[in-house]
Amino acid sequence: MPLITTGSKLIRDLETYGALGLYIPLEGGFEGRYRRRLRANGYTTYNLSARGLGDLAAYLTSVHGVRPPHLGKKSSGNDAAVGNVYYVPPILNTQLDQLPAKSKGLVLWIIEGHILSSQEVAYLTQLPQQEPRLKLVVEMGGARVVQWTPLKDVNVAA
Repeated sequence: MPLITTGSKLIRDLETYGALGLYIPLEGGFEGRYRRRLRANGYTTYNLSARGLGDLAAYLTSVHGVRPPHLGKKSSGNDAAVGNVYYVPPILNTQLDQLPAKSKGLVLWIIEGHILSSQEVAYLTQLPQQEPRLKLVVEMGGARVVQWTPLKDVNVAA
């Protein structure tokens, strides 16, 4: 059980590769232990689901418009002409700007990563190289034991 108590191999691989594809048992609980170990080693973690992200580059690194679901209701006034678009700041830039001074960096933990396309996985692989304070962990599926591989080596099923 040394991996559960220290998590040092995961942290070392994360610092080496920048982005990891993680396979965990489906009953859960293991990811919380590793996130706690990352926080104990000076990293700030941010949890995000891959479902509904849309364009990763726009969502993570630039200001982007979001349209809420209309839910069968009509808009009134000038909102109908504009289309009720709300603009959201970039998630990564906002989180990186708010890092504590003593933090080693930000670990973006993406769950349900098995739905990402190969182009999206390739983009996520390049992201830590563009921003050195950023590390990525993408949960790519289930396994009998906790295991990980560099995200660049993950095969995405089409």
